[in-house]
Amino acid sequence: MVTVEGPWGAFAAVIRRDVRAALRRPGEAATPVVFFILVAAVFPLGTGAAPATLAAVAPGALWVAALLAALLSLDRLFREDLEDGSLDQLLLSPHPPAVLAAGRIAAHWLVTGLPLLVASLPVALLLALPPRSLPTLIGALALGTPILSLAGAIGAALTAGVRGRSLLLPLVALPLLVPVLIFGTLAVRAAAMGITAAGPLYLLAALLVLSVTLAPLATGAALAVGAE
Repeated sequence: MVTVEGPWGAFAAVIRRDVRAALRRPGEAATPVVFFILVAAVFPLGTGAAPATLAAVAPGALWVAALLAALLSLDRLFREDLEDGSLDQLLLSPHPPAVLAAGRIAAHWLVTGLPLLVASLPVALLLALPPRSLPTLIGALALGTPILSLAGAIGAALTAGVRGRSLLLPLVALPLLVPVLIFGTLAVRAAAMGITAAGPLYLLAALLVLSVTLAPLATGAALAVGAE
């Protein structure tokens, strides 16, 4: 049985540390959300402001904006800890690297994914998404944004010590994130058309379970190998 002082305690300590660090720099923490809103707001300029046209592109626009906002924040996931040496200190702790990686990923979702979830409602209304599809949008984002953090962390860990990682990270992470974009868009589009979105939501849920199981292990292993 895992005690509070064991891996779960380390997991919670990493979350508290990262959330406090983000709150000390609110401008930096808010950048992905502002980027998400700006990207979504630009779509009407390119597609036209007709409600029918906006409603047709809204599902894809919302998910593309969410994916790009997540990518924007992933570069900072391990960069600062790697540069100041605190990542090495974390990896030297008695706890498994996967536990520390899981804490970092959870904090990333709380700081980035959760605000995106909240901001999606006014952005969806801006893009004339039908109100009946809003519950599906929230459900899909609640399932999909953690996957963006989990799968994206693998790419961030693999490129953490690589020169030019800002350019390399999207190339590594995008193949892992594209399925979330596809299924999330399909779910919201189905709800907007008045048909069931159960299939894409079930696939997102399956991807979330797979990501929760494997991503912390893969991220921790990549960080441990990179530190050697």
